[in-house]
Amino acid sequence: MLPNFISRTRLVALFSALLLVSTLAQAEAPPAKLANIVILATGGTIAGSGASSTTTVGYTSATVGVDNLINAVPELKKVANVRGEQVFQIASESLTNEHWLKLAKRVNVLLAQPDVDGIVITHGTDTIEETAYFLDLTVKSRKPVVVVGAMRPSTAISADGPINLYNAVLLAASKDAIGKGVLVSLNDQINAAREVTKTNTSTLDTFKTPELGMLGYIQDNRAHFYRQSTRKNTLDTEFDIGNLDVLPQVDIVYGYANVNRIALDAFVTAGAKGIIYAGVGDGSLAAQIKGPLAEARKKGVIIVRSSRVGQGIVARNGEANDDDLDFVTSDTLNPQKARILLMLGLTKTHDTKALQTMFSIY
Repeated sequence: MLPNFISRTRLVALFSALLLVSTLAQAEAPPAKLANIVILATGGTIAGSGASSTTTVGYTSATVGVDNLINAVPELKKVANVRGEQVFQIASESLTNEHWLKLAKRVNVLLAQPDVDGIVITHGTDTIEETAYFLDLTVKSRKPVVVVGAMRPSTAISADGPINLYNAVLLAASKDAIGKGVLVSLNDQINAAREVTKTNTSTLDTFKTPELGMLGYIQDNRAHFYRQSTRKNTLDTEFDIGNLDVLPQVDIVYGYANVNRIALDAFVTAGAKGIIYAGVGDGSLAAQIKGPLAEARKKGVIIVRSSRVGQGIVARNGEANDDDLDFVTSDTLNPQKARILLMLGLTKTHDTKALQTMFSIY
């Protein structure tokens, strides 16, 4: 019996030693390193407040500062090291080209720092898709940039801002988001800046990518990607805003039944360098507007045919003889995003063939 007793004793001792080593190893193991995320606040509904907890329209945007936004979501500390900067405090419908340039330059400065792993930008939803696309073309880093907003003010019952902000920080801290271009994240969904658009005036699921579809979801405290945009963005674009203080004037003329030339002529007289024509259908040109657009082009104004429809490709030489008119077509970009690409394009060239190439790759 003695040999069996000794062997059992040794076995117990061995297991005890192994357990002690494992426990010590776990105790000495450093905690997982959290990503360093900077939250740049610009205002909007996510920073808004209403007269009561049931006020979801008629509230005041851009009243809550970035520190209060961060403090309202203490769970952020578990997923990233966050710090905030108040870049603007404004409703997004009032943003200008100068705001975009300032924001993009700040993003580029921050992302060039080794201790910054990603950026989250809180923003009003009215123009979130435009700011996101501008950044998609001008940010010079593959580090994640996530633009986030809310459809209900911070004081409302079931305000969506806190969970949207939490998800946006999760996304910006995710290695899976690296190199995906600028992202827009609301309502547990991930969309590409180039393709997303606001589709409803007030519902929480307003941001969608028609036809092409979202990139993925945020669920179980992590990002789930299923596809990505194939168009060039961020570090792969040719646009450098480092020394830019002003962008070329580009305006949008809306197409409709009984359209006239009044708005077009006013924009040209005011110094527009480019015009986005948001035509009906496939960017169709009414007889009474085709001539004035051609006249504007002969004066040196770049004309881009887009569509008010919101989905689909605007076919070159489809509803107009673009080659003869020396017009450019917008591919799948909606009018407001076509304006952004043309503004940036005009900082590089006025050649319509080169500009058309930009619309096919960005």
